[in-house]
Amino acid sequence: MARLLLNMRMVPEDEADDVRAFLRDNGIPFHETRPSRWGISHGGIWISEDADYPRARSLMDGYQAARQARARAAREASLRDGSAESFADIVRREPLRVAGILVGIVFMLGLVALPVVLLWRAAAG
Repeated sequence: MARLLLNMRMVPEDEADDVRAFLRDNGIPFHETRPSRWGISHGGIWISEDADYPRARSLMDGYQAARQARARAAREASLRDGSAESFADIVRREPLRVAGILVGIVFMLGLVALPVVLLWRAAAG
């Protein structure tokens, strides 16, 4: 029976290509499912044979650890040289979006607080 190795939800295409490549290079048979039309399923990369899953999982763990190390090193380098994106950069680039999100947060907090305020007034009155 096939076992899921990688759920494709929010997986960049270069990462999916890397996973496909290391599975092919190591002779591990796999197949893919495509995302559903309505976004319910995001697809995945499946290992076709149960016996190959432990080796594929080991390769995947090594790949993810190396990718994480590269991403952290790139982030540290961007922080050191000042090119890392900050909240202020986002506000300058998309002020209306940030303002809309803040208004939405305040609205949601108001909805959450409304029952408490109404109960407090009812108890006080």
